[in-house]
Amino acid sequence: MSIYKQMIQAEAKRLGFAFCGFSKAEFLEDEAPRLEQWLQEKKHGEMHFMEEHFDKRLDPRLLVDGAKTVISLMLNYYTDKEQDSTAPKISKYAYGKDYHRIIGKKLKNLLAFIQNKIGEVHGRTFVDIAPVMDKAWAAKSGLGWIGKNSNLINKESGSFYFLAELIIDLEIEPDSPTADHCGSCTKCIDACPTQAIIQPYVVDGSKCISYFTIELKDAIPTSMKGQFDDWMFGCDVCQDVCPWNRFSVLHQEQGFAPKKGMLEMNREDWDALTEDTFKQVFSGSSPLKRAQFSGLKRNLEFLK
Repeated sequence: MSIYKQMIQAEAKRLGFAFCGFSKAEFLEDEAPRLEQWLQEKKHGEMHFMEEHFDKRLDPRLLVDGAKTVISLMLNYYTDKEQDSTAPKISKYAYGKDYHRIIGKKLKNLLAFIQNKIGEVHGRTFVDIAPVMDKAWAAKSGLGWIGKNSNLINKESGSFYFLAELIIDLEIEPDSPTADHCGSCTKCIDACPTQAIIQPYVVDGSKCISYFTIELKDAIPTSMKGQFDDWMFGCDVCQDVCPWNRFSVLHQEQGFAPKKGMLEMNREDWDALTEDTFKQVFSGSSPLKRAQFSGLKRNLEFLK
């Protein structure tokens, strides 16, 4: 292992990242036809941003001049804290502050560390917004495999992780992909409330509860009534049932601690939610602000 790789991995760990892997920055040849077919079959629903920057999505060298290495990182968000038993469900990742800001700061610190220790290294940080195929790069760098639910699964501690990248113009020895360990298991497929996992490793995004409750801005189709299993924002079902998540460990990121008062809100509290209360409870940085007050009220009404 190169000294550069050791230094970067050690600093990534110090910053709180659980795993750090390296890939050669090149065209994702295997992913290209799969992405093209997925888009052609309209499995992205109204997420039109998925149609944009097709070439950049598959080739990091179009995002960063002279890119040679993709550094993939994983930050744990797993928690055993639970909402009130009567409350409409919220995905675990949305309990605390907006992960974009928390991870973005860590990535900038990591890039600054690389530049300080190694010298003139140019690169960009990416956290789930730019056209980067996070899971493909994480799998390519050996951080896990893409499971039948299309999530990246790490053999040591499951899938409750945020993924991020640092693409740099420094050549670093790449890691090797790991094997697929899903085997004959179909728990995620069987448990999906809306049958969004249409076949192993293929998720129809336009049928996913997370899509309906977060990404879709129009009215939720009445044909989906009664299928949401009481999920109001996102959905964790395919992760909750995954056997590999029995190895999940509690996150240590203070910023992911649940918003004060949120977990104590019961069904009546949510149904009576006003815009002022929404702003008060979710002031500052919160993933739930993505849906906005109007989106949450729409979702709550749909669950009735």
